[in-house]
Amino acid sequence: QVQLVESGGGLVQPGGSLRLSCVASGFTFTNYVMRWFRQAPGAEREFVASIEPFTTATNYGDFVRGRFTISRDNAEKMVYLQMNSLQPEDTAVYYCSARNRYTGYQYWGQGTQVTVSS
Repeated sequence: QVQLVESGGGLVQPGGSLRLSCVASGFTFTNYVMRWFRQAPGAEREFVASIEPFTTATNYGDFVRGRFTISRDNAEKMVYLQMNSLQPEDTAVYYCSARNRYTGYQYWGQGTQVTVSS
């Protein structure tokens, strides 16, 4: 059974940091590009970051501007999103995604809430 389980969300003050984690199971982790998306209330889901399985090449949404870092641990089947300098506009549900490099099929986690507020 395929599972992506996110954790690490919560309430943080503006300027603060959070580290999101996503543990994967039920599929061959190294066949998948791991990605983070987010969705704010009333908005469309938007791309945050991605990381390739072997080269670990990364890509980020324009709004990230050097504040977030995606990483992965293939042995542990984990992907992380380190988020620094968080702002209220970063408030959203953050989703972990796994996209197959060959077929494009994509799995989704259930999401973790991030709230940035004073």
